[in-house]
Amino acid sequence: MTKKKKILIVCRGFFPQISPRSFRATELAKEFARKEHDVTVYLPTDGRDYSSFERENNLKIKNLGTLKWGKIEPKGGKLGKLFLRMIQRGLLLLFEYPDIELMFKVSRALKKEKGYDLLISVAVPFPIHWGVAKARTKLNEIADTWIADCGDPYMGDTADSFRKLFYFKYVEKWFCRKADYITVPFDGASSAYYPEFRKKIKVIPQGFNLDNQNLPKFEKKFGYPIFAYAGAFIQGKRDPGMLLDFLSTCNRTFKFIIYTHQRSFLLPYKPTLGDKLEIRERIPRDELLTVLSGADFLINLDNNIQTQLPSKLIDYAITGRPVLNIESGTDFAALLKFMDGNYSGKMDLGSLAKYDIRVVAQDFLRLHHIP
Repeated sequence: MTKKKKILIVCRGFFPQISPRSFRATELAKEFARKEHDVTVYLPTDGRDYSSFERENNLKIKNLGTLKWGKIEPKGGKLGKLFLRMIQRGLLLLFEYPDIELMFKVSRALKKEKGYDLLISVAVPFPIHWGVAKARTKLNEIADTWIADCGDPYMGDTADSFRKLFYFKYVEKWFCRKADYITVPFDGASSAYYPEFRKKIKVIPQGFNLDNQNLPKFEKKFGYPIFAYAGAFIQGKRDPGMLLDFLSTCNRTFKFIIYTHQRSFLLPYKPTLGDKLEIRERIPRDELLTVLSGADFLINLDNNIQTQLPSKLIDYAITGRPVLNIESGTDFAALLKFMDGNYSGKMDLGSLAKYDIRVVAQDFLRLHHIP
């Protein structure tokens, strides 16, 4: 039987937030607690009462405090909004504002903590890691082992339109030196980190509880294809424009359902596509899986980079529906085949077993260097 461990998780995203990093922290915390480990989670609770969640899952939630540094909301006319957006972008690039506040919140909170076996910090945002690095000293290491879990790279992030300013490389190297391990979700991500720290990198994929996935069996209900996409967009990278341009000229009957909070990418195409394009707000993951399992096929917009992989592919795999990967420069011949029910070009998503939260949690526990 596994020895009971004292585990501390520090994060920004957590239940009920809908994001890959929230799922990461929440699923890990619940699984560790299911295995009867002593689990504490630090996060900004934003005024939410977690008492029932704590009782149901047998863990502790601690509040990092109220975040006071908010984003600058664009207001006024066009020029005013443009100016405020420029200010917001400048502050982000120069100081990682407003997330930099988390570094100080995390550091202040963790200086009062000690005696843990395992400390897992979950980024994004990366100031979570920076706060742990600031708090962890030789006099108080807080935990035997610190794992900095990174869904996406920081300095090596090529998905954003703006690269990180050069001086942040010293911050990244600082926290990487202090961390015992750096975990990434797939092999290709390792190359986005500085070579001197790659020996610390361990690949641990996203994990979910796969036992209770009672999804409905697919039944085709309409005489035309229904396909779907769920997730975020990235201008020039994970960009729906090329696909929507093609669909706007495609003389076929179909319905394309998109779940996203970035409606601005899609609204210019709505007048042309009409009912063929259905834009929906994000919904809880369990509900989303049920809806996606009823689609003829699913769309993945490739990042077109080797160091980042959309975590939505795990959810896509769980639904059992064929997935079409759309890369930059595609001629959409494969999409037309999918519309005809020919899925021979579907993505190979591999076995679901490696995403089982029991396997994933055990991979983290193995990194604790004291037996």
